[in-house]
Amino acid sequence: MADTKWRSILKIATAIMGLVLVLGLGASPVCGYAAEHTANDGGNSFYPAAVWYCGGRARAPMLEKIDATSAQRWGADLDAIKADGFNTVKTWIDWQTGEPSQGQFDFDNLNLLMHLAQQRHLRVIVQVYLDSAPSWIGRLYPSGRFVASSGAVINSQSAPGYNLDDPGVHKEAVAFLEALSKDANQFLALYGWDVWSEPHIINWADFPYLKDSEFGFNPATQARFREWLQAKYKTLADLNAAWYRTYTSWDQVEAPRFPTILSYTDYIDWRMFIDVKLAEDLAMRTTAIRTFDKVHPIASHSDAPSLFTSPTDGYGEPDDFRMSASADFYGTSMYPMHSQSIHSWSSGMLDTALDFSRSAGHSLNKGFWIGELQAGQGATAMRIAAPVNAADETFWIWQAVAHGAREFAVYAWYPMSSGFESNGYGLINLDGTLTDRARAAGKAASTIARHAPSLLNATPAPAQIAILYNRLSYMVGGSQSSLSKLGRAPIDSAMGLHLAFAREQVPVDFVSTREVAAGKLGQYKILFVPFPVMLSANTAEGIRQYVKNGGMVVAEARLAWNDERGFASPIIPGMGLDTVFGAREKVIAPADKPEITVENSASLPGWTRRATIPGAAYEEHLEPYAGAQVLGRFADGDAAIVENSFGKGRTILVGTFLALGYEEHPEAATGQFLISLAKSAGVSPEVEVSGAGAGNIEVRRLVSGREQIVFAFNESNDSTNAALSLEVPWTPACAVDWMNDQDVRFATQQKKVLLKKTFAPHEVWIVDLESRQ
Repeated sequence: MADTKWRSILKIATAIMGLVLVLGLGASPVCGYAAEHTANDGGNSFYPAAVWYCGGRARAPMLEKIDATSAQRWGADLDAIKADGFNTVKTWIDWQTGEPSQGQFDFDNLNLLMHLAQQRHLRVIVQVYLDSAPSWIGRLYPSGRFVASSGAVINSQSAPGYNLDDPGVHKEAVAFLEALSKDANQFLALYGWDVWSEPHIINWADFPYLKDSEFGFNPATQARFREWLQAKYKTLADLNAAWYRTYTSWDQVEAPRFPTILSYTDYIDWRMFIDVKLAEDLAMRTTAIRTFDKVHPIASHSDAPSLFTSPTDGYGEPDDFRMSASADFYGTSMYPMHSQSIHSWSSGMLDTALDFSRSAGHSLNKGFWIGELQAGQGATAMRIAAPVNAADETFWIWQAVAHGAREFAVYAWYPMSSGFESNGYGLINLDGTLTDRARAAGKAASTIARHAPSLLNATPAPAQIAILYNRLSYMVGGSQSSLSKLGRAPIDSAMGLHLAFAREQVPVDFVSTREVAAGKLGQYKILFVPFPVMLSANTAEGIRQYVKNGGMVVAEARLAWNDERGFASPIIPGMGLDTVFGAREKVIAPADKPEITVENSASLPGWTRRATIPGAAYEEHLEPYAGAQVLGRFADGDAAIVENSFGKGRTILVGTFLALGYEEHPEAATGQFLISLAKSAGVSPEVEVSGAGAGNIEVRRLVSGREQIVFAFNESNDSTNAALSLEVPWTPACAVDWMNDQDVRFATQQKKVLLKKTFAPHEVWIVDLESRQ
């Protein structure tokens, strides 16, 4: 009965607040389709375009104490936020403030903010911080303190809080989340939840007195690890065999604290357990909120897409694909100009990050959220990044939307008012004056709200190319993997492949090893397997079956050299993949810049010449099997690229790290070779860009049955002319420029739509193509 009541309340609230927003912003000339869509979309017409704000100027996760002026001051801020164009605020509550003593809950800040937002028809997303924990937790449950691999015990200083694996801490955390959920659900303004910001084992604290430390060595987490090991190995004898130990009791088992020259199966098990633990911890938070909230979306977001982090990090880095299964939405923070970055993100890095975050929920038919989107200049003490301008803010917001994000939350309305990020990351000035970037972000937010039905009923144009995301590839050498000069190779290899196809406007998805093992590659015509030096047996079998059933796979050097235990294969490619790829490794040698001469081949569309393409790190000389064809050779004439037929499909084995080489040296011949491989699998580009500025224009599309939303981004500092040719399965009736609500002239030629544009520097152009069919 309660569920029905809340669903009815939510439906009514969404309809009322959505009507207010539409009436307040006015109509837009989009061929009449938006109004028609709003009336018939079943309530799917609200896109949360949010900015972080929690009343006053306290920085997250801190809260300002309420006084007699709070309602007036906070209300004025919310009025400014709404007037700027945002329809949602992302507020926060930390455990320390919310439960200052056991069982005594204080949600006054949240309730006042909710009340004020509701008066103004603003929606609210609640960010929950358990990392900022009350000190009474430590007094009641001293065993809940974090413990490092060195044995050091961490006494929380508000942060990093306490270990939720401890039964006492876990019980208190669940009770707090349930009370919070019950309280917040009394407000119609509630839109949703973000229950974990930037998940790690331990967060918001640095320990300079601990070198290369790992966390999770407190008794409760070690007990949980043992349970995981028992489920995996079943018997202690099997664990001893795998770890090369002589334990006589499960109680003796603990995670490795340091590397040795022996087997590192123990280390791999520990890191894989952390992946599972973090996903289960997120599910626990989600379940606790669901106790009293059956309807609102629940999300979480990482500090960066897990492609850019490493499972070897001692603080614990999540696997985005696993995390996506534990909440309604999972996403990422996005700080392209963070002060702690070595350099600002390139447009290619931003593109890769967003595609990866989108892909993590793709197999589950979920969208993703941008939990934090940089609002202003990065600052970390005296490390101050370049200023963020209005064009940056506009570009980042629309990139997120164009990649399929279902929410974004600009961080933050006010700059940080204290701490080592003081005066950084604000959309407005600390004195409350508006900035050009605030106006630009608000304009984007209002445009998104106006076209929410179209955006929410469309999805990114489907990809025919998949790139394997394999966390084992980060772990060759165990905890000593960082000793290799190829420490970033898994990241840079993925970015290199993504760059090659992005330059040709060809969409790609990232897929996890679990998707490959489960045979979930049906929509893809080709799978790329970069830096494949460690592979699980299940993944290898998934590759075999995919090829056998008609798929095409391109893999690089040292394919399946190590298995998931860290054991080397006697033949490389390992696990029987040598027969699938029609070749084996003959010899491998280091090389500063390996070069391969690719020969003419009828199997490579568009490849009509001999050309040299560079790899990276090694030359893996191949010994082709009978029936395989050599497509490329090293300077000494040995086979470097081998093509093979297996079952109904084909394989290509490249004896170097080609994608890494392209990321380091993006030469045209390598890009053309990769595109030729995709075309040979039947991939057909649906978008072409021509003209003087073609190389600087990125095109993304959101598609539905009778609509295509085309986003074109000028990534250069110069004005440029470009023509866009897009395949559309129907004849457009009209085209509208969303940025100025004007009709766009277009031409049609067979099944293609032709658009022309002179782009200003860093301009974003959005054209809505609609069918009357």
